[in-house]
Amino acid sequence: MNTVVIGSGFGGIAAALRLKAKGHDVTLIEKLPDLGGRARVFRRNGFIYDGGPTVITAPYLINELFELFKKDPKNYIKLSPLKIWYQFIFEDKTKFNYSGNEIEMKKQIEEINKEDVKGYEKLVNFTKKIFDKGFTELADVPFDRPFVMMQQLPALLKLKSYKSVYSLVSSFIKNEKLRRMLSMHPLLVGGNPFTTTSIYGLILYLEKKWGIHYSMGGTGNIIKGFEKLMDEVGIKIIKGKEVTKIITNKKKISGVQLDDNNIIESHNVICNADPPGVYEKMINGNANNSFLFKWKKNRMEYSMGLFVYYFGTRKTYNDVEHHTIKFGSKYKEHLDDIFNKKKLNTDISYYLHRPSATDKSMAPSGKDCFYVLVPVPNNQSKINWEIEGEKMKNLVIDKMENDLMPNLRENIVEDFYLTPDYFEKHLNTKHGSGFSIQPKFSQSAYFRFHNKSEIYDGLYFVGAGTHPGAGVPGVLSSAKVLDKII
Repeated sequence: MNTVVIGSGFGGIAAALRLKAKGHDVTLIEKLPDLGGRARVFRRNGFIYDGGPTVITAPYLINELFELFKKDPKNYIKLSPLKIWYQFIFEDKTKFNYSGNEIEMKKQIEEINKEDVKGYEKLVNFTKKIFDKGFTELADVPFDRPFVMMQQLPALLKLKSYKSVYSLVSSFIKNEKLRRMLSMHPLLVGGNPFTTTSIYGLILYLEKKWGIHYSMGGTGNIIKGFEKLMDEVGIKIIKGKEVTKIITNKKKISGVQLDDNNIIESHNVICNADPPGVYEKMINGNANNSFLFKWKKNRMEYSMGLFVYYFGTRKTYNDVEHHTIKFGSKYKEHLDDIFNKKKLNTDISYYLHRPSATDKSMAPSGKDCFYVLVPVPNNQSKINWEIEGEKMKNLVIDKMENDLMPNLRENIVEDFYLTPDYFEKHLNTKHGSGFSIQPKFSQSAYFRFHNKSEIYDGLYFVGAGTHPGAGVPGVLSSAKVLDKII
C-alpha cells in the first residue's frame, strides 16, 4: 500500500510512522528544506530558536512512536520535567509560580483570595471528568459520522461543554487574576477563553497528570529524533519539494504532483497541511460541489495570528523563568480586538520562552536565548505587517523592559521576528492563522474538518485543523485516529 504524507509537522511525522508500522510504503514530502513544520528550528549566530511549540505535555504520545518499532525513546530524545511550569505576571507586577506542586499552588491562591482555594480544588476535580471523557476516551476516536457525535452529546452537555472555558472557571473561582490564569489554556491551541468550549478545560488537568516537559536541545531535537527513526525504518523523506496538486480520478485519490512536475502515485494521501488550503489550492475539480461541505468550509472561524519575536542577549537574565506569561490590563477587551474586531491593541499579553533557563546549549556561553509570542489578529485583518512588524517589535521590547528585563534593548545582540504573513506564505495556513480553525464547540469533533475526507476516497487529514485539534497532544492524537480508519 503506497501512502504519501504531505507536511512534516508533529502530525505528519506521527502519521508516517504509524502507517509504516502497519506495513505501508510511506513517502513523506516537506516543501521546506528542513522537517518540523511549525516545529522547525532557526539557528542564528550561535543561538538556537525553536520555531514553534515549546510546551511538551503527554510525553507518552511521543514515546509511543518509538515503541511502535521496539526502540527506546531515550536513545533518540531527552525530555526533562520542569519544576515551575509557568510564571504568571499580572498587571500590578505580582507573580504566581504555576506548577504541579499542589501545596504551593494552594498557598499562592490563598494569598490572593482565601475563598478560592476550595473552588480551585473543585475546578481541578471537574476538569478531571472532562479529561477522562474528552481526552482519554475521545481524543483518538474518529468523528466522521453524525451518529458518533450524537452518541456523545448527552455526556458533553453534562460536562457543560456549552460553556466557555472562562465561564466554567468563573463558576468555581471568584478572583479575576485567578480566573485569567486558570482559563488561559485555550490560547495555547488558538482559542479565545471567552468563546472556546469548556471541553478544552481538560488541558488544565492534562498538564497535572503528566507535567510539563522540555526537550533538551529544544523541541527541534524531538523532530531530529523522529527523522533518525524514519530513516532507520525506511520511510522515504523528500525535502524542498512542494506538492502543488493532489491527483484524483473522479472521487478517488491516485497520487500527487510536485512543483518540479514529478508525479508520485499513491493509494492514500495524508495531509498535515491546513485542510481549507488543501481543498482550495491542491485539488482541481468539484471539491466543493456538496452544498453542506461548502457551507461548513465557509462558516469556519479561524484562530488568531501570532507575532513571534526571537532574540538573543549579551547577558543572562537569571530571574526570568523558562516559561513566563504576562497579562495586559484589558484582557477580555484585548481578546475581543484580536478575535472579533481584528485590530491591533497596545495593551498586549505575551508568552516569553527562555530555553536557556534549563538548557545552556541553546545560547553561546554567558548569553541568553528567548522568544516572545504575542497573539494578534490573523490576516483577515488586512494588517500590513511590513509596516506594523517593526512597531510591534518595539512595543514588545518596551513591555518586557518595563515588566521584567531592565535595559533589554541595549543587551539584544541578535533578533528577528515572524508575523501572520510567515504562517500564510511558508506554512500555508489560511488567513495566516497560528492554529488553523478555532476550538469552539461548533467547530469541534464532528464539526471540524474530518480526519477522513468528506469528499475524496483515500484522502486523510492530521494536524491542527482536524480532530481533535491543535497543540502537540492534539496533533499526535490525530495520527492515532488514522490507526482506526486506515
